[in-house]
Amino acid sequence: MVSLAFRNLFYDKIRSIVTIIGIVFSVVLSSIQLGLFVGFQAATASIVENSNADVWISSQNLVSVENGAPFSERKIYKVLSTPNVEEATKNIVQFGTWKRPDGAETGVEIVGFDLKSEMLRPWNIVEGSWDALREPDAVIVDSLYKEKLGVSRIGETVEIRGYKAKIVGFTHGIRTFTTSPAVFTSFKNAQNYFGLPENQTLYILVKATPNANLQQLKRDLQANVADVDVYTRAEITAKQQNYWMFGTGAGVTVLIAAGLGLLVGVVVVAQTIYSATVDHIKEYGTLKAMGATNFYLYRIIIAQALISGVIGYALAIGVSLFISFGSLQGTTAIIIPWQLAIGLFGLTMLMCALASIVSINKVTRLDPAMVFKG
Repeated sequence: MVSLAFRNLFYDKIRSIVTIIGIVFSVVLSSIQLGLFVGFQAATASIVENSNADVWISSQNLVSVENGAPFSERKIYKVLSTPNVEEATKNIVQFGTWKRPDGAETGVEIVGFDLKSEMLRPWNIVEGSWDALREPDAVIVDSLYKEKLGVSRIGETVEIRGYKAKIVGFTHGIRTFTTSPAVFTSFKNAQNYFGLPENQTLYILVKATPNANLQQLKRDLQANVADVDVYTRAEITAKQQNYWMFGTGAGVTVLIAAGLGLLVGVVVVAQTIYSATVDHIKEYGTLKAMGATNFYLYRIIIAQALISGVIGYALAIGVSLFISFGSLQGTTAIIIPWQLAIGLFGLTMLMCALASIVSINKVTRLDPAMVFKG
């Protein structure tokens, strides 16, 4: 049956190539769009996920991490007095304005952290070190955004809200979903860059004691500290991703494009397999006249579709992974994890199977007597 399906499929090589190209186009489009979705989702919460904090404390009714409201830094003493709190630090994550050496301005995301703590530190440092942030006015930025920020080397100076900022290091691969690159600096510098009074903070990050129950710690902090919201790292990650991916509509757009790619594949494969079935309709009639059951013919048609799908998927995923690898060198990452690759294979097979239904209906109504007519 498989042998017959293979011969039937490649009897007309041009039509077979068109079918496979349609599948490749569909899978590449879908994988790139879904890879963009995964990449965007990772970028929206990269700072939170790499913060090394177990709990985030923010102002009430937080929309996203970049839009927190100031509150009294004295609340940190209440936090430190709560059971199962090992460490607590004041932190800032907020948008600001970066003035390049040539005078042009661009948006940035200011990340201020306690230099004595390991929470919210920059990671993937490729030039300089985070310890250099102890220098006055020191900042670390990502090398992917050198051109956007108008800098190229350590030692250059710029301005943030009228305050001097000196480049002391570069990270690599810390992407943001917005157009505002992350700028890491000390908490004190961040207060100046954001214009935050000395007695206020935007976040308090908490490190729990080993084996602490985070949900219980969250409840204790919420009860002990007034007028704040408390999130575990998983909760604030989900909140951040949901806001940027669905609250802004960006994620929905990407998913719709991926769905359209699959729809194109179904249409192309269905039309091609249907044409191949019609061209061989007498052969199918002969098989029915010889006693072949409808189920046997269905298997041939579905096998044709699945063979096309396997070949098309193999070519498409190779192209997609190549594009994904290239994207990792830029500011927009297309990430295709193995789970996504397996899922796409299943979708491709389902797409091809669904596309074969049109041809199956044609064979179902086939009259074996047609072989002896004309």
